[in-house]
Amino acid sequence: MRIAILGTGHLAEALGACWVRAGHRVTVAGRVPERAEALAARLNRAALPGARGDSGAVAAEPAARAATPRDVVRGADAVLLAVPWDAAAEVVEAAGGADGSWAGLPVIDPTNPVGHGVGVVLNPPGVSNAQRIADAAPGSHVVKGFHLVPSTQWGSAGAETTVVLCGDDPAALETTSTLVRDAGAVPAVLGPLARARQLEEAAGLLIALAFAGVDARTVVPALPPVQV
Repeated sequence: MRIAILGTGHLAEALGACWVRAGHRVTVAGRVPERAEALAARLNRAALPGARGDSGAVAAEPAARAATPRDVVRGADAVLLAVPWDAAAEVVEAAGGADGSWAGLPVIDPTNPVGHGVGVVLNPPGVSNAQRIADAAPGSHVVKGFHLVPSTQWGSAGAETTVVLCGDDPAALETTSTLVRDAGAVPAVLGPLARARQLEEAAGLLIALAFAGVDARTVVPALPPVQV
């Protein structure tokens, strides 16, 4: 796939590295062009071990490149919006999402709209950041996901790591599920995008526990999956 990543921070780099190693092509954009260029260069280095196919020939196209926010989604199969939660709508607008050019695109929202250290959700009651992003990019297919796993864990995630997703479009959920697997984890679809607020509240709880020095694994009971 061709994946557009808006953002040049830790999560953008961690997931971008997983995806280029899996053979995807990544285009990155950010507010500072030099940071996007530097990130693309690091992702290309990360892709080197898998850059050769069975023939031993080096891939003709680099695994990653930088682009402007307006150009980053051109030709993309999916978008990762790896930016601060309160900047998401502004970034979408700067990248052309407000004019309908993102219509039909799966847009992955890993944002956590919570107070740092305390985990309180900062959006008004009943409002999810995922829905705000969907409103800012009419026609796009927003999927909430990747927001419960720290960026430092990507690269070492395994079958014990589950990424919970929610969204309204089955094809967008399948695309995102593929990217979860290619990052080394297991996808679990919770339901429609209307449940994104629930996932954001869950993130707030886990963040609050972490800052309180509590291992969340000791709080959440180990319940066996229910066979249906």
